[in-house]
Amino acid sequence: MQPINVLSLFDGISCGRVALERAGIPVAQYYASEILSDAIKIAHKNYPDTVDLGDITKISDETMDTLPQIDLLIGGSPCQDLSVYKFDRGECTGLNGEKSGLFYHYLRILKYIKPRFFLLENVPMLKQWEDTISELLGVKPILINSSLVCAADRKRLYWTNIPGVSQPEDRGIVLADIVQNADEVPQKYWYDKPFTYNGDDEKVQCTLQMKGHRHMKEVYNLKGKCATLTTCNGGNLQKKVYQDGRCRKLTPLEYERLQTLPEGYTEGICDTARYSAIGNGWTVDIIAHILGHIGKNEQKPAENVEDLKVIKGETEHKDPETQEKRKEPEKAPDEPLVAFNAVMQLKQLADERKKLAAINPDNNRFTNDVLAIEYALSVLETVC
Repeated sequence: MQPINVLSLFDGISCGRVALERAGIPVAQYYASEILSDAIKIAHKNYPDTVDLGDITKISDETMDTLPQIDLLIGGSPCQDLSVYKFDRGECTGLNGEKSGLFYHYLRILKYIKPRFFLLENVPMLKQWEDTISELLGVKPILINSSLVCAADRKRLYWTNIPGVSQPEDRGIVLADIVQNADEVPQKYWYDKPFTYNGDDEKVQCTLQMKGHRHMKEVYNLKGKCATLTTCNGGNLQKKVYQDGRCRKLTPLEYERLQTLPEGYTEGICDTARYSAIGNGWTVDIIAHILGHIGKNEQKPAENVEDLKVIKGETEHKDPETQEKRKEPEKAPDEPLVAFNAVMQLKQLADERKKLAAINPDNNRFTNDVLAIEYALSVLETVC
């Protein structure tokens, strides 16, 4: 296989580069967009030849014109505004959010450079946001749980035009397979706090008796898996295990093993920064599983980026089932509550179309959509 040029957006600690190596895909040049200094430091320690492009919002057409033809575009846009757990708190602003709205820059760059393959990763989210991303990218996501290849749960959505991607095989890995021996773990990782023992076969085997959110108190059974790794800036947020009759935090090395990173990959920064960088990253073996299908499909991707509807300035999804549903006439709202829900959905749609109009100034379709939606809103709001 010929070496490929890769552009990684929201690169983090370059888990994508590790995955490419593991999948046996040679890299000619690896370009990265990242703004977090600790993540950049880790990436450059392991891959000093990485070419930094900086803040994604500042990657201009002129900058992209200086790049060689990009064969693969990868990235995991910020999930903070999309996470379902924020919905009940009224904080789920979705793609309208300041951080998760950076997805539109991924889309802008995808459209401009037209790589042969692309991969976008994000968390499970409300169906309306998932459908919006699917429509704009022209492909539906596959949901994969990292627990198939490691000892931590991590459900993620992956949108890609790489053909043939399916679920990886379950390796049956549990925490006992990845933890260090108790006598190898420094004292600073162990707790002297009292705890409640929940049972030999409970996933959360113990609960620490201390103040804070329940996630801070959960101590996992070595016979099972732990919850999803996240960014954690201290404060007892690291995942914990019960070992040799005591409770302790997992070490950064064990975090690396949970994300299937090479051991010692994140060394060189403080523990707190290592935990956060790893929690922010990808499960390498999942990405390697997906990217490995590139080598198996050298002929033609299932859906070349140049064929995506959004690149042609259209928004119609190619999926036949979706098209059939859209042929069905929508029922006019006949109750105030139904009308209110329609207004809220249309307002969100209007915001999305305005963003698309801003990054597609030559396409009048999105501007016309906004005008039509605003007219519909003026009619519906009289009913509410």
